[in-house]
Amino acid sequence: MNVVPSQIAGDDSELEALPRLFQCNFSPGRLSARRGAVATAIGPGRVALVRGAQSDPGMVLFRQTNEMYYLTGVEVAHACLSIDGDTGVSTLYLANFDAGHARGAGDYLHASAPDVAGALTGFDRVMPIEQLARDVARWALKPVPPTLMIPSRPAEGAATSRDSALFARAAAAADPWSSAVSAESHFATQLRSSFPTLMVEDLSPVIDRLREVKDDVEIRLLRRAGMLTAHAVTESMRCTTPGVTEYQLAAVANFIFLAGGARGEGYRAIVGGGKNAWHGHYGRLSDPLVDGDLVLMDHAADFAYYTSDIGRMWPVNGSFTPTQRMLYGFIVQYHRELLSRIGPGVDCWELMEEVCEVMTPIVDRTAWDSPQHEAAARGALQFTGHMSHPVGMCVHDVGDYRSRPLEPGVVMAIDPMIWIPEELQYVRCEDTVVVTADGCEVLTSAAPLDCDEIELAMRDGSLFDHWDPGAAIARLELATSSGETK
Repeated sequence: MNVVPSQIAGDDSELEALPRLFQCNFSPGRLSARRGAVATAIGPGRVALVRGAQSDPGMVLFRQTNEMYYLTGVEVAHACLSIDGDTGVSTLYLANFDAGHARGAGDYLHASAPDVAGALTGFDRVMPIEQLARDVARWALKPVPPTLMIPSRPAEGAATSRDSALFARAAAAADPWSSAVSAESHFATQLRSSFPTLMVEDLSPVIDRLREVKDDVEIRLLRRAGMLTAHAVTESMRCTTPGVTEYQLAAVANFIFLAGGARGEGYRAIVGGGKNAWHGHYGRLSDPLVDGDLVLMDHAADFAYYTSDIGRMWPVNGSFTPTQRMLYGFIVQYHRELLSRIGPGVDCWELMEEVCEVMTPIVDRTAWDSPQHEAAARGALQFTGHMSHPVGMCVHDVGDYRSRPLEPGVVMAIDPMIWIPEELQYVRCEDTVVVTADGCEVLTSAAPLDCDEIELAMRDGSLFDHWDPGAAIARLELATSSGETK
């Protein structure tokens, strides 16, 4: 089941004619080419089945699962996809028309208008969702039934990565009162119990390999997500003063995301002032920022199903202390050494060793403020997780770029960090990069990185020059206590 991601580009010329019932970033031809790559990868005697997201019980904007969106571009609930490995024919299964839903939410793709859905999406066959069971029955009747290939790894939805989904399942499995049955397990069980003659295997590795290398349209979307992310972090720097709360900086970033056309945030904001930054995924965002502390921000936009990743630290009062400048500056220097060596054909493990050799003399000649700081810097050189994780449709995206030489189109987070446990200090900086034909492009480069750049940016005007959130909240509290509001 070999997959060649670079061979799934399609013609995007028909996008201009598509109405808003269907997304306008990926052409039907490009999506069809992706499904063709799946058919080629699974080969004869197999049928791929992918289920989309179900209706959300909350009053939220529907978001398709990443796997379903990657292969179809369809953004309606209760959709399903089949891909025949023998013929390459794809079938889109949709729910039937619901007049009440259409009246409340507007028109949408449905099986009651298969010609419209087929013309928009480029599918060979559009059928009502109940037809899937009959199709599976026909496959089971064949003298040699096909093997069904379904994704067994957790589907990713809004602000969800596979690792976060798996950890949530682990927590559910540890709770005797909770249901730990996943949607993927339930689907497999239904297929096996209803049609026991059919074999069921895992499709996830095939889709993961396709998603690992991004095409030109994906890189364009990731570039936009990275730009919004960088501008959001920069505006949050400008809005930082002692007394501003962590959640207010997250609100600034979310405003930039939404104003720039994003769906919202790609993951829960990490905004940690002082020792809150020690917790790498701190998300309470409840504390005011304190003069003299550093604040860590890690927050990115979800733009058209693609996100980014960034990490910056800056002084709450606008000026790094000598110690802060030494620690953060060391990590920035390490970061730049990593970035300068990324390119096609590079082995990530060899790159880390090379950077360790370059940075060791720098640690040796630095006059560290304490033995703990020096030990932390030396420990950072031995840590192998600085070339952190793939980035794409989710912040911790699928793929394993470290198991083979890097190739153009691989997108990843570069995230060097140090820990000083004696002081509960965690110092890091992070950018999202895409490997290019001759090096790499930093997709989040618009955010200041060096200490001097950050201090300069913090002296610029900010959103809070026009609106003081603290004063606004105080006025609201006063009005509420005096009975002026309903």
